[in-house]
Amino acid sequence: MDYKTLKSIIEGLLFMAGDEGISAKQLGEILGCDPALARDAAEELKADMVREGRGLRVAEVAGGYRLTTVPEHAPYFEKLAYTPGRQSLSQAALETLAIIAYRQPITRVEIEEIRGVKSDRALQSLVNKELIQEVGRAEAIGRPILYGTTKAFLDYFGLSDLSALPEPQEAEQDLLAEQTQLLFEKLDSMQMTLDEFRDEN
Repeated sequence: MDYKTLKSIIEGLLFMAGDEGISAKQLGEILGCDPALARDAAEELKADMVREGRGLRVAEVAGGYRLTTVPEHAPYFEKLAYTPGRQSLSQAALETLAIIAYRQPITRVEIEEIRGVKSDRALQSLVNKELIQEVGRAEAIGRPILYGTTKAFLDYFGLSDLSALPEPQEAEQDLLAEQTQLLFEKLDSMQMTLDEFRDEN
């Protein structure tokens, strides 16, 4: 495997790893190479992105590498997050939120195992809307982030606490669908958009 291909694969792996990142040791194991070589390639990829003025950066956090955005571009990301028409919760975001609400604390991987699809964008959307937050790290390889709901989530859905969540009645395999539907119904009964929620707070 040539060095250019190695860096390209690492970039893809960092994208797949999301916020949890991936260590040089893990990169070495996946790529079948020495961790030192994987680290050198990750560092070179990091330098490439800066030199080429790309919109993503490789950051080393807690002994692992992950992709981040350019800090100077933050105002544009905020505009995207709060653009009218993007405020309502999508089906993917609501499914992800339902899983977190009923099964917190929970990792991204566990959420994706339940949903069966990638959930990075849904998670980022929910974090941007301040409905979920990092509540700790799991005692597992890579110390993945544990997600939980916020006080804003309770306020948004008009709940006094998590015990006030609607109680699902269906069998285990239908829980996600019903939990999501219950949150949809909660939103419908409130007839409140996220814009209105923010205006009130």
